[in-house]
Amino acid sequence: MTLRLDDKWVWDSWPIDDPQGRHHLFYLQANRSLGDPHLRHMNPSIGHAVSDDFRTWEILPDAIAPREAPGWDDKTTWTGSVVQGPSGRYHLFYTGSCTGEDAKIQRIGRADSDDLINWERFGDNALVEADPRWYEKWDGTNWHDEAFRDPWVLPDPDGNGWHMLITARCNEGDAFSRGVVGHAWSPDLDTWEVRPPLSGPGKFGQLEVLQYVELDGVPHLVFCCGVSELHPEMHPDGQPGGMWLVAGTSLLGPWDLNRARRVDHESLYAARIITDIDGQQRLLGFSDIVHGEFVGEILDPVDIILE
Repeated sequence: MTLRLDDKWVWDSWPIDDPQGRHHLFYLQANRSLGDPHLRHMNPSIGHAVSDDFRTWEILPDAIAPREAPGWDDKTTWTGSVVQGPSGRYHLFYTGSCTGEDAKIQRIGRADSDDLINWERFGDNALVEADPRWYEKWDGTNWHDEAFRDPWVLPDPDGNGWHMLITARCNEGDAFSRGVVGHAWSPDLDTWEVRPPLSGPGKFGQLEVLQYVELDGVPHLVFCCGVSELHPEMHPDGQPGGMWLVAGTSLLGPWDLNRARRVDHESLYAARIITDIDGQQRLLGFSDIVHGEFVGEILDPVDIILE
């Protein structure tokens, strides 16, 4: 079975387990009544489902949607991650954009919950945005937006605060090589310091929906990149977009993106590595394009097979 909604498309998602071991999944969704699936990006909300096996899902109340009053996230609420903080509360870090900037500028903020069901925004302002010392700012020439989104938040392995991995672009180089692993650090999840990227430029225009994970004890980055954002001279002719993995030496890199390998799957996108019910690590993400048509549903967990 897949997580398919009759009335909504579903795409990017991010998981967290509750204390009872149930698997919660937060995901972007938009009404199929829009007609054109490309319109989903500017009409999203964040949905929520729970499962005991990553295959059969119970739909729960939506988490958040763009705010009604003018604000940094009054146009879109996009991809993020959820962590449980030291207080026991859950923190949903997500991407936002606003109507006043025509959704061109991406920033990162937070919502909080005691139960993973009921969410309240943390303040009225974004917590993190691109720092021009290291990251590309929107000027209407190099890229279609100011990429600073998809926060993946995790504790420092040595107990020194929290790290945020971010879809970002460096401020120099060829337009289709500027995709980097953006980075911010926090002592407490409330205040954030933007830091230099954890990779140099490489063969991707952007690295979407980043995740850090250890596979067989080896640090890995997981990300996705569409075919239209691949560097045209650094990929084989006909190379499709999709999911990518790259091995490294530590969370903080530096990561050599040119060593990334593609996952062998025709439509999987924006997937996260999860530990499946049999103890195996697999990818959980959505089905993007099949036979030229957008699908928009969460697939059952997929084996990690690299090209």
